[in-house]
Amino acid sequence: MMEYIRAFHVPLHFALQYSWYPLVTIFKSLWKALGALRPPSHCEGSCQQSSLLRRQPGTETLQNELPTHPSNVTVIKTLRYCPPQVTSIISRGGGNFIGLINDTTVLKYPCAAGNMEGLEIEARLLEAYIDSKPSISLWQRLQWCRQAAEAVEHIHQRNIIHCDINLRNFLLDDNLDLLLADFQGMLKTEDGATILDGLSRECSKSFAPRSHGDYADRKTDLFALGSAIYFIMMGHEIFPDLSNDDDDEIAARFQNEQFPKDNHACAQITEKCWKQQYESAADLLFDIVQIQLSLK
Repeated sequence: MMEYIRAFHVPLHFALQYSWYPLVTIFKSLWKALGALRPPSHCEGSCQQSSLLRRQPGTETLQNELPTHPSNVTVIKTLRYCPPQVTSIISRGGGNFIGLINDTTVLKYPCAAGNMEGLEIEARLLEAYIDSKPSISLWQRLQWCRQAAEAVEHIHQRNIIHCDINLRNFLLDDNLDLLLADFQGMLKTEDGATILDGLSRECSKSFAPRSHGDYADRKTDLFALGSAIYFIMMGHEIFPDLSNDDDDEIAARFQNEQFPKDNHACAQITEKCWKQQYESAADLLFDIVQIQLSLK
């Protein structure tokens, strides 16, 4: 009889154990959730003030308070904090906080105080480099034009429309090679339908005339690339007598095809960009390469 009871007890024990386990897990999750709903303390609501952007206590790895994780994974626990002048945190993403300073100003700063790796620009702006180096060789300028065209060709082959090609979005690495940055444009399907739109658009001196201000495609990118190539070759923006705030006058000049008539090696290329005569970045790239070959 005892053997029968033991034989019955063991399966029953495991059955109860496995049926109870999900309930325990649910209760634990509810308990944690209720704890997270507690009213914030004064420190949490107003942010812990930090006089320096350095790692604060609480940002280090706390192994005894973290869930089980593989040994090759490092988990960092961060605390909310506010640098000087930041009154509250209004958003978080990409490992950074967005802090409110006043009605017109916000500050992006790292969740792990002092970790500026995700915020620092390791390359130089092409625009700033050209402004500081007036005597740049023709070979170097053509090389940048070529690399810009190669970058645009690369993204267009992947159905990405940059939507904001300008000198401020071109960087230079340590070898003075050009890099295209700041992708907030469009991702399209093969047939041209928009999948994602980051709502970024060109400034007035790079903005192609179009029937709808939000419209963008490969040709509008190439139009903007023409303005960038002009800057690279000439050392200044198109229409230097106008600022980017003169939207109506700039748009009227583009609409009436009153393009710059400066004489430079890529003058025909920039005009074809502004007249939207290129079907692809590959065609534009071909023309640049031909100019390079003709100078050898």
